[in-house]
Amino acid sequence: MNRGNFHVRDILQAVLRPIDRPLFFMLAALMAYAYVVLMSASPDRLVSLEINILVAVTAMWLTARLTPQKLLGFALPLYAVGVLLLVAVMLFGETSKGATRWLNIGITRIQPSELMKIAMPLMLAWFFQQREGHIGVREFIAAGVLLLVPVGLIAIQPDLGTAVLVAAAGLYVIFFAGLSWKLIIPVVVVGVVGIGAIVGFGDQICQPDVVWPGLREYQKHRICTLLDPMQDPLGKGFHIIQSTIAIGSGGILGKGWTQGTQTHLSFLPERHTDFIFSVLSEEFGLVGICILLVIYLMLLMRGFAIAATAPTLATRLLAGAVTMIFFTYAFVNMGMVSGILPVVGVPLPFISYGGTALVTLCVGIGILMSIHRSRQVTQG
Repeated sequence: MNRGNFHVRDILQAVLRPIDRPLFFMLAALMAYAYVVLMSASPDRLVSLEINILVAVTAMWLTARLTPQKLLGFALPLYAVGVLLLVAVMLFGETSKGATRWLNIGITRIQPSELMKIAMPLMLAWFFQQREGHIGVREFIAAGVLLLVPVGLIAIQPDLGTAVLVAAAGLYVIFFAGLSWKLIIPVVVVGVVGIGAIVGFGDQICQPDVVWPGLREYQKHRICTLLDPMQDPLGKGFHIIQSTIAIGSGGILGKGWTQGTQTHLSFLPERHTDFIFSVLSEEFGLVGICILLVIYLMLLMRGFAIAATAPTLATRLLAGAVTMIFFTYAFVNMGMVSGILPVVGVPLPFISYGGTALVTLCVGIGILMSIHRSRQVTQG
């Protein structure tokens, strides 16, 4: 056989070796779905989407090539740099639309809070790995402090959506590390009671002269709008109302690709980013939603399978947390565009247009591939 064929085969094997095929096929299916929906929602952004996909897949491949030990070796530096950058944002950050989230580094602007979506689970997985066999109350308190510092810095920017995602990423690691249900149940009870109180007394506490401690005025308005969008149908309730109309009008089979009236008559806000699920629902209906949910479910099952068979405590915690992050993205986005959760600016994973979020999510896929590959090497 021609020697050149051996070279080509060797190169292909080297390229494909880090790739977990089931994960890659699910990712490809989601990206193809995203491309089709964006062709209808915002066709002028297709070239940018192709560039974003190329960058994100490259980042995934590079991450997958690293061993979990090397990834965990980045945990402390990434966390420290992320916190320092968040402090720099608070002191020197640029403000846009009332939020100070960006840092100008000369050639471009960066949003350091995105770094914490990966740095946070890495840091806590590394932390618990160092204390394996001696994990007790003090360790959980220390982990809580490590989590609260960046979450607090992100929340005061304010960026509630990213703060929720970073907090969730850290809480999943803490939960999988063995946090007692005795500590979890009281928090859940308090949360349920609080939500019940807001729903039950919404008319009274949503009055203009009522101040909600710890929340900014626009955050209060988001929650109150969620409770009753028709209080301000042409203002703050407009987005939720139009989104739910689009989702409901899709029916079983949808109106057809590029035939969505809410989408193409410009009733839907941010139809290529946060509200792209509404476009998908209107044009592809319940069938399209079910196809998307099946792909997500397969992705979650693969992630949990990798977590269950991971060789070390840190890799099990990290794989479980990364998988749950995918779930959180999807749950929060679908909830907010369908009117059951406040609008907090969380994209639909792998579907919404946006380079930074796509790269972050693909790095998460790369982490799962790295962990799966390390198990294969260990067994071999």
